[in-house]
Amino acid sequence: MVENIAYIFPGQGAQYVGMGRDLYERYLQAKQVFDRADEVLGFNLSKLCFDGPLDALTQTNNCQLAILVTSIAAFEALKTSVKCQVSPPVVGQAGVRYAAGLSLGEYSALVACGAIKFDDALVLVKKRSELMSQAAQKYPGKMVAVLGLDLETVKNLSKEAGNEIANLNCPGQVVVTGNVENVDKFSVLAQAKGAKRLIELGISGAFHSTLMEEASIKLGGILEKTAFRMPHPEVISNVTAKPFVSIEDMRAKLALQVKSSVLWEDSVRFMLAQGVKRFFEIGPGKTLKGILRKIEPSLEVANIEKAEDILN
Repeated sequence: MVENIAYIFPGQGAQYVGMGRDLYERYLQAKQVFDRADEVLGFNLSKLCFDGPLDALTQTNNCQLAILVTSIAAFEALKTSVKCQVSPPVVGQAGVRYAAGLSLGEYSALVACGAIKFDDALVLVKKRSELMSQAAQKYPGKMVAVLGLDLETVKNLSKEAGNEIANLNCPGQVVVTGNVENVDKFSVLAQAKGAKRLIELGISGAFHSTLMEEASIKLGGILEKTAFRMPHPEVISNVTAKPFVSIEDMRAKLALQVKSSVLWEDSVRFMLAQGVKRFFEIGPGKTLKGILRKIEPSLEVANIEKAEDILN
């Protein structure tokens, strides 16, 4: 019986100085990904990933590109492993049922599954990050992760403070987004209600909120001019927690995504309901592994982040 597998890709916030360096040094295919990105973008993104500084790497304009490139470098390195040609199968072979990515990670998933060319994804993500940064400068905001409150309480407090829900990650972890004053007001209310922890995200704006409306509209225009194919295997949309159904649907949902809630828990539960038993988190960090374990503690989740992960 073939084991059902899903590939998942991290989003903004997973970055760290040094990410991708050992992949670059040990796998020609990973080196080619970084070198191509430097060429297409016209600046040394590789050096920023490997050497920092962290404050520059964390800037939205750099961070989204860095995570995309490191994730695809890890994916290409994974495909070269003889062991991994059998277990797990590469995308497109029997066994890999779905791919998904958290926010920005959706672009990595679409590249891995053949929906969009890597060069085109670089251009798209560069524009996406610029538009989101511009919106954040025009409408200053921030995001905070809430731990230890039930969803209805978070929704009610968020509405009371004038905020929106950005991410529904897993049971007991919801991310709230909005302008700075409103998020601060929400944090006070959440603490009073007994929130175990409030974590302000290292994000430079109120992403996944209506404050990103202008970015969403402009990104939609760029997506209309970008060539897409249907992905194989299917990619799960953050907006609906279901697979994309057409190229037009892909373009529309990617535009909506920057101002809509990320339905990550629902996306994972959809894949579980379709028989997925094993997940590979491909790219920097181990954030998704921790989130998946909170959704279903018995899940098998492996990280493909460094050369040793592939060798093991």
